[in-house]
Amino acid sequence: MSQPATTSRPAVFVTGAAAGIGRAIATRFARQGWTVGLYDIDADTVRATADAIGGHTVTGSFDVTDPAGWDQALKEFFDATGRLDLLVNNAGILYSGALGDIPLDRQHRLIDVNIKGVLNGCHTALPYLRRTPGSRVINLASASALYGQPGLATYGATKAAVRSLTEALDLEWRHYGITVSDLLPLFVATDMMTEVSRGSKSATTLGVHLTPEDVAESVWHTATTRRPLTGPHVLVGLQTKLTSLANRLAPPFVTRAVVGWLSKADTL
Repeated sequence: MSQPATTSRPAVFVTGAAAGIGRAIATRFARQGWTVGLYDIDADTVRATADAIGGHTVTGSFDVTDPAGWDQALKEFFDATGRLDLLVNNAGILYSGALGDIPLDRQHRLIDVNIKGVLNGCHTALPYLRRTPGSRVINLASASALYGQPGLATYGATKAAVRSLTEALDLEWRHYGITVSDLLPLFVATDMMTEVSRGSKSATTLGVHLTPEDVAESVWHTATTRRPLTGPHVLVGLQTKLTSLANRLAPPFVTRAVVGWLSKADTL
């Protein structure tokens, strides 16, 4: 029978932790005294990030599309900490542009990282989460999961899949005492915005109003408070909340027209 973790310091495992949102999340939890596992495909940068934020950290490098990499990283982390209170599936990539203009291998890579990477993480982490009372999973989705956007078609589809997976696992794993949530920010001021702006006009129309620290604060709040009765989805930022409200209240043809206008689509 699995034994519960006995060490007193809570532990969080963050993917894509070398920069951007992942770095901000790692910094936020390190500041609160958690043991923070910083993992990224970029080994040198993730080690430098850990050195910069200080605190109690464990670092490693692997590709989230590789199940064997997950196996090794999570085993090493759990051996070092004795617990896994929180898994943050943050690692993700983005290619923007018209569907027909993006090479198919890049679109497959989006699916591999953004969907399979999250699936690999949840599946591999489950035994460790079950051994840690009150454990949680937080998946980084996106407001693009609310309604598909021209220029971000495949990216939005991957985030919609993460949203659906989150809903299912939150119900499936509740008898283990594991809470599963996702975060849906709109545009965040990271290096990824260069790619967004190149292929989609929505960011120019709406502007960028969130920082990585804003998202990290939402992750912290989600991880340390009781989940509201509204469900597993955490809407980050006023624009996302208004978009979600409009999607629920407006007739479908109105939502379609608004999204088309925001993205300057040729047809509505």
